[in-house]
Amino acid sequence: MPLEFSCQKTPGQHINGGAVKALGKGRDDFLRLARVGSWLFACVALVSCTKNEPVDEAKAAGKSTADFPQIVADIFKPMDGGIDLSPEEIMGRNTWNLWSGGNQHFWNHAAQDSYGLMDLLKMLDNRKFPRGERFKTLGLANEPGFLARAPTEPDEFGLCLDKQIAPEPAGIDETVYGKPSGVLGFRLFPNPDFNDEARKKWDGKRFYEDAGYYNNNKLIRPYRVGVACGACHIAPNPSNPPADPENPRWENLASAIGNQYINEGKVFACNVEQGGFFYEMLAAQPRGTSDTSRIATDHINNPNAINAIFLLAERERIAKLATPEKMAGGTLALAGETEEMPVPHILKDGADSIGVRGATIRVYVNIGMFSEYWLTRHNRLIGLKPQQPFEIPYAREHSVFWRATEERLDNIAAFFRRLKPFHLADAAGGQAYITTDSAVMTRGKEVFAESCAACHSSKQLPPNIDPRSGEGKAWFRAEVMKPEFLENNFLSNDKRYPLTKIETNSARAFATNAKAHHIWDNFSSQTYKELSPADELEFFNPFDETHPIKFKPKDRDVAPGYYRTPSLVNLWSSAPFLHNNMLGKFTGDPSVGGRMDAFNDAVEKLLWPEKRLNKDSIWRTQNECTFHLRKEFVPPPFDKLAGRDGYVTIGRIPKGTPINLLANLQPDFQHAGAFLKAAGKLVKINAENLPPEVADAELRKLVPDLIAMNKCPDFIEDKGHYFGTDLSDNDKRALIEYLKTF
Repeated sequence: MPLEFSCQKTPGQHINGGAVKALGKGRDDFLRLARVGSWLFACVALVSCTKNEPVDEAKAAGKSTADFPQIVADIFKPMDGGIDLSPEEIMGRNTWNLWSGGNQHFWNHAAQDSYGLMDLLKMLDNRKFPRGERFKTLGLANEPGFLARAPTEPDEFGLCLDKQIAPEPAGIDETVYGKPSGVLGFRLFPNPDFNDEARKKWDGKRFYEDAGYYNNNKLIRPYRVGVACGACHIAPNPSNPPADPENPRWENLASAIGNQYINEGKVFACNVEQGGFFYEMLAAQPRGTSDTSRIATDHINNPNAINAIFLLAERERIAKLATPEKMAGGTLALAGETEEMPVPHILKDGADSIGVRGATIRVYVNIGMFSEYWLTRHNRLIGLKPQQPFEIPYAREHSVFWRATEERLDNIAAFFRRLKPFHLADAAGGQAYITTDSAVMTRGKEVFAESCAACHSSKQLPPNIDPRSGEGKAWFRAEVMKPEFLENNFLSNDKRYPLTKIETNSARAFATNAKAHHIWDNFSSQTYKELSPADELEFFNPFDETHPIKFKPKDRDVAPGYYRTPSLVNLWSSAPFLHNNMLGKFTGDPSVGGRMDAFNDAVEKLLWPEKRLNKDSIWRTQNECTFHLRKEFVPPPFDKLAGRDGYVTIGRIPKGTPINLLANLQPDFQHAGAFLKAAGKLVKINAENLPPEVADAELRKLVPDLIAMNKCPDFIEDKGHYFGTDLSDNDKRALIEYLKTF
């Protein structure tokens, strides 16, 4: 990720006249300073306070897991289709939807350290994003029992958080789980640092209006915001959607469907405004995706569709039929781990490969649990120094929140095993979208059996039969015709395949956080770490279409380059498609009709690739923009170049620049010369106030160097998965009818 933490609009003049003059004089000093290595860049990092042996807040306070009891009441009974759950499953759902694992500590410090950039309390305020437009703008689920608070009726702290008009179901201990914010998945905790002195300095009106006030990294907010997994997974129930998405009822919501509507940039970086490169990057990010390697950055911009969770028991069953994977090191400290064991492949690249318990608890760490230790293993957002593994043995010894979460893992898994698909036929009006022509449906099943089932079925043929053979296709045809074929079928074989076979965008498959010695080393199997890298790949070159970019993963600091087979469960409700939600249009409409509109567009582009955006799917800057840095992170004398807004602004990046040309750069000593060259160009553009066309020409000279140090110069986003594109149009139409029934 680029070196930028701006949350202000770029001034019309990038640097004041005196600063330009000073920069011109100081350019050689700037470059000499840069030559000492990455120190200058490290000064920009949001570096956490490192202690010899950090412990979490709960342990420091002398608490134990007994102080964080699970909730036995069925708090969310109407959700998830009103299914009846056992006591263990109830506790699992309550944990998923409510438990933050102490990450309110992380998000509070993130708001301060980022100078207000990542401010969840501001995001929840109706003055920033009104409740009546929250789903449309942010994609978040409003909690029933609340109303928008008018600016004329602020609360005791001058905030306009949602106003509670009906109590939550009984049984929630607010000292453990916080109080409701009005937005599901986000809980409010009193800030222990908000003492009498902080209260005297607090001004809720200035917190919203005065940038100099809310960007103060010493500002103490009255609340800390905790984030539960439900924040990104609770979404409208496809089979029973709300009449008004801004005002859902409990029965209109599903706990683990994966929020296809979330606008991650606005939710987690609500103060970013137009003018900076970071704004452009977040604006291009598809709705319903999350870049889970943004905080512990791997220097690859790779937002991914948020996984829906269904049929966990079936995933576990087919894992037992596959070759066991090898575990080693700190992984073995997690309860239930053995040196060889069957594991489902959770993430899209198959990297989360130490079992369901390990995959689940890693998510809590990635959203801030035990950040006192986690942030000592990497530089959040910026990177620039080698990552170190988050060691499971250390967490088990030094974090009460880790232990308390461990105690909840089996119950979460029990809840996941109960989650079944939401079928189109069961939705109001859903039958009207499914053909009544039995011959068409039968042909659709046959096409699926012959062209799709070898990968997209968890019911697989005996290992001695080749799925591509006549015998294999006959076996699948017979299976698909059985009435029970779709029952408990995960519609994936959960196997990993190399990019050379799948051909979709490479960004997620190259993500490095699960490699050996990286942040998630303890959460990936040795088997994953030892995968052979994909062969040489060719990528479309947007700067010279006649000369593709040649890329060899084995020669670069990237992961081996694999994707696991995605499940087709609930395919009718999950468009846009592909791992990055880039195949098909985003409608923003969770109704049955809205979902089918998105499905029809996506599935046609899947099977008729000529209808795709292709090179027009490249994420590009929509406006001229700059990198701008807080002066506090810039060493003297360059901090004097800051404008009145407190930012040092560098360069002008032309409109239309491929975002990942810059977002995927690998900052290391190997490419120091190229970085210095780029810095010189950016300094020149500002110092000489070059017009846009000249600035564009100057930056184009850098393209070969930028591609050479790019971790993933794969720019087309909606490519790949061309299986089935050679079918006849009639067979494609028949297949589509069958896919609607998943």
